[in-house]
Amino acid sequence: MSRPPSEQAAGPLHPSGVPLPVRGRIGRVLIIAGSDSGGGAGVQADIKTVTALGGYAASAITAITVQDTLGVHGVHPIPPDVIAAQIRVVLADIGADAIKTGMLGDAAAIEAVLAVLDDYPEIPLVVDPVMVAKGGASLLADGALEPLRRLIARAALVTPNAPEAEALTGLPVATTDDLRAAGESLLTAGVRAVLMKGGHVAGDSVIDLLMTQTGETVLEGPRIDTRHTHGTGCTLASACAAGLAQGLRLEDAVAGAWAYTAEAIRRAPGFGAGAGPLDHAWPMRER
Repeated sequence: MSRPPSEQAAGPLHPSGVPLPVRGRIGRVLIIAGSDSGGGAGVQADIKTVTALGGYAASAITAITVQDTLGVHGVHPIPPDVIAAQIRVVLADIGADAIKTGMLGDAAAIEAVLAVLDDYPEIPLVVDPVMVAKGGASLLADGALEPLRRLIARAALVTPNAPEAEALTGLPVATTDDLRAAGESLLTAGVRAVLMKGGHVAGDSVIDLLMTQTGETVLEGPRIDTRHTHGTGCTLASACAAGLAQGLRLEDAVAGAWAYTAEAIRRAPGFGAGAGPLDHAWPMRER
């Protein structure tokens, strides 16, 4: 049965419906992703999200993108050994209660991430399998799909949209039933939990499916008529990671992230001539 996220969370709630963190726990999130010069997506969106939700964000930059609301105008990868070094020093000193990956770029970068994370199997990993930017630019190189699948296999949560689900499973995804079938395929392949995002599926409502080995939760809300959705996937995945880092159950972390992201879309400031950014900081103004 479909219910609003605020009704699904068992813990204390912010008035917006976003579950509050466990008392006294800030939650450290290491973000492994690319930089977005426009600030709407990538590491910038991730850091804003984790901070707005009361967590602490550290980062390992995988690429520098030349980007605004109109698209990606250039991508400059960081050497894999530098990516690995960033991850290694942060985890050795500051530590992390959750790790979130976004844009990784190519097979060498993913292999570098995997090599370091193999030493930290106890830290929950949220994988946003970033493949294509909002404007259509490819953000995943040829040959990177196989190592990406290996990264997904060790994740606590994977958050593909419909095109990403198609690429990962080889199945067509045009309806909510297709989305569910792709999610079941990923679970059968060994993924522990998937948040199948339905924003690309046509309809008056947006239906996302949180699917685990033990059940399914439907997250449904009215489609917001706006072009300002740049960084929505980054934001949602980082909010999930923040909730896990703060000690929330997976279901509560996802429900809270869903509510937070929907409100951030509704409050988008309207910046830029293209797909504009969300209002990541809205909870900070509610306190």
